[in-house]
Amino acid sequence: MPSKRNTSNSRRNARRDNKDKQENSLREFFLSELKDIYWAEKHLVKELPKMEKAATTESLREAIAEHLEVTEQQVEKIEEIFEMLNERSQAKRCEAMEGITREGMRVVEETEKGSLTRDVAIIVAAQKIEHYEIAAYGGLAQIARTLGEDHAASVLDEILQEEKEADRMLTDVAEEHVNEEALMEEMEEGEE
Repeated sequence: MPSKRNTSNSRRNARRDNKDKQENSLREFFLSELKDIYWAEKHLVKELPKMEKAATTESLREAIAEHLEVTEQQVEKIEEIFEMLNERSQAKRCEAMEGITREGMRVVEETEKGSLTRDVAIIVAAQKIEHYEIAAYGGLAQIARTLGEDHAASVLDEILQEEKEADRMLTDVAEEHVNEEALMEEMEEGEE
């Protein structure tokens, strides 16, 4: 019959093993999600110029161009995170981002070239992208902190703030003139 001491040690070891498995599982999930957002950012580097070209107003083209530069830097920041974690930078297809950008290009195609309604559609599509990224980076930063990867969490928080700023910038463009001008454009067309 096992002694109380052996039973106690066995339980402690089992708890420790279970905790190690959970941490490994969480780390694997974290890395998988990091690969996912890495692919998403690299995909956006290809897609944002299409949105910029389709935009009607200079203010929206400038906002998209500015965020493209930030996105290129974010790709580099994610590569730094992989390096911090002693992992190879590897992308995993992000089906969510692929779908959101496909939907964004569809609304561009469905709106009239040169119209302000197209700009409204581009802003909404771009904000959907930003909101996805905000959710992804917020979750990743929290997981990094949980794993004790504070430096990675700090970089992820920095990217999160950049995504929030991009969302605010798009809202400003919409509120400052695009939405109202799109409505005026529609009303003028209705009078003809």
